[in-house]
Amino acid sequence: MNRLCLDTSAYSNFQRGHRRAVDCIDQADWIGLPNVVCGELWAGFLLGDHMERNVQALALLLDHAAVETLDVDSHVARIYGEIFVELRRKGTPLPTNDIWIAATAIHAGATVLTFDAHFSEIARVGVLLLKA
Repeated sequence: MNRLCLDTSAYSNFQRGHRRAVDCIDQADWIGLPNVVCGELWAGFLLGDHMERNVQALALLLDHAAVETLDVDSHVARIYGEIFVELRRKGTPLPTNDIWIAATAIHAGATVLTFDAHFSEIARVGVLLLKA
């Protein structure tokens, strides 16, 4: 089963029609969208010039049967803490939201689809890194 967890860069590139992102998402059996990503998207929508169009595109994706929003629960929080400590001990800081996204993906048993290479610093999560 092909399970993908989207980060914000993957979602954004998918919406822009990036061929590889579209192909990966179209071929996935299951797609997880962490609520952390939804928060980042909403921040962008509210700051941008195309809020209505962006909100409609997100709603369309979320209505798809293969897509599930992923909450932060106590299990995800524990995984986040473990990743944070591991990265700190290695001296490899990462953006906080990306650690949350990775923790959510790990809990869901999914691979992170991303354009951000720093996800590869997290040993416990599978990463499908796309190039812009």
